[in-house]
Amino acid sequence: MSELSGSPEDCGCAPTPRELAAFGRGRSVTRRGAIGLGVVGIAAAGLLASAPAFAATYPSWDDVEKAKANQSAKARQVTRIEGLIASLANDVAVKQAEAERLGAEYIAAQEAFEEAADRAASLQEQADAEAARAAAAADKLGRLAAQQYRMGGDDTSLELFFSGSAASADDLLARLGTMDKLLDANRSVYADAVSARDNAQNLSNQAEVARTERDRLQQEAEAKMIRAQEAATAAQAALDAQSEHLEVLEAQLAALKDTTAATVADYRAGVVARRKAREARLRREREEAARRAREEEERRKREEAANGGGGGGSSGGGGGEVQPSGWVRPAYGYISAWFGSRGTICSNGYCTSSGHRGIDFAGGCSSPIFAAASGRVIFAGFSGAWGNYIKVDHGGGIVTGYAHIKPGGYNVGWGDTVRAGQTIAYVGNTGASTGCHLHFEVYSGGVRINPAPFLRARGISV
Repeated sequence: MSELSGSPEDCGCAPTPRELAAFGRGRSVTRRGAIGLGVVGIAAAGLLASAPAFAATYPSWDDVEKAKANQSAKARQVTRIEGLIASLANDVAVKQAEAERLGAEYIAAQEAFEEAADRAASLQEQADAEAARAAAAADKLGRLAAQQYRMGGDDTSLELFFSGSAASADDLLARLGTMDKLLDANRSVYADAVSARDNAQNLSNQAEVARTERDRLQQEAEAKMIRAQEAATAAQAALDAQSEHLEVLEAQLAALKDTTAATVADYRAGVVARRKAREARLRREREEAARRAREEEERRKREEAANGGGGGGSSGGGGGEVQPSGWVRPAYGYISAWFGSRGTICSNGYCTSSGHRGIDFAGGCSSPIFAAASGRVIFAGFSGAWGNYIKVDHGGGIVTGYAHIKPGGYNVGWGDTVRAGQTIAYVGNTGASTGCHLHFEVYSGGVRINPAPFLRARGISV
């Protein structure tokens, strides 16, 4: 018996039962199909729990060399490698689909929370305005009562007003409401004051309900962010496993099927050469993108200086330059879109229509994205309309977000500690984006606020 013959477990040629189980027995599932058929929630649940299951059982080049000399062993090794290649693809597709689904849920939950926060704040503002109107009307009635008293009024209930014991506009209105002579002359003022008081109370009650709903939605958004991060981590692990092994497996498969004089060593050397060439190309692309971004930044500075400082003045440093405040301009380039309302944008299969809660830096494809301040990465993954996305917690309720990162453009991961000005990612066009740019966000208390005045207050030019 050949040393490569025997059971699949013994020879390591065909996919083992453990390998098949880890990858759902080789079912072919595309990213779109996984979503459309509804298998994501079931299949990913098991896959998320199973980490890269069998790194130690990939065939080595020695295995391929030995199998090539034995026709039956070669056939088994070909079957095994083809199964592994398909399984890697399936694993990535299912986990990416699950990460995409949960990322979209997280975005929706975050936006629902922010809408509830806006509603609660608006209701409270209206309640405060009505309360102020009631107080002003009560004060006016009080002055009228004082005037009536000075003119010789004999209503002894006026002593209630002058006693100074009225604790609030509501209390004062209750006491003034007993003064028939005053009300006869100023009934409309009194009615307006009472209406404002009642409106204030009603709006305050609504604001309290809205705050309760806001807090519930905030907790829901935070929980969904955690689930989305777990799914993104699992998807990245699957992609890393595919990236690490796919090229070698494909080369091994080609070597086994090759009937020419090419040797296994030739294929092995080809893998190494291609990897080095790819790394060199990526390095050149990033260097070129950074050079173009620096030139754009220098041009922006010159224009600001010529225009007397522009929006935030030229003293705020360029991208990545740490200011005395400890904060950094997070990217090169001009601001191509500001915080506020805008129409629906659809691209790459995603749409966003909830307003623009950030500012866009047009720094160019593959240019660096810098951590705006020191902090800890609390999210790094795909998030639907935001594309590849990073959030950094800086403490004190302040969090920054970096959206539309290029595929494979992460320099940091969840849980990493970053310093101000550190390159954390590279600019891309993922999600609902119509061109390469950094969509930069600032969260305060969980709600996205306008980053422009926030950065300017910390010496950053925007």
